[in-house]
Amino acid sequence: MVNTTYQVQGMTCGHCVSAVSAEVGAIAGVSDVQVDLASGRVTVTSDQPLDVDSVRAAVDEAGYDLVDA
Repeated sequence: MVNTTYQVQGMTCGHCVSAVSAEVGAIAGVSDVQVDLASGRVTVTSDQPLDVDSVRAAVDEAGYDLVDA
């Protein structure tokens, strides 16, 4: 299993957390998504490293922005 942490901008409430969790969780191979609203960190557990563009697209679909590392 691979854990990767991303920084997401624009999340302000529980709905934001749910939206990001649902979209990122729908990526093939993702088994868990943990969102820390206060810090904007999203930790994703997957069976292999994820393509950052897939994560960016999922976060964008949820209505938020993935911050470049």
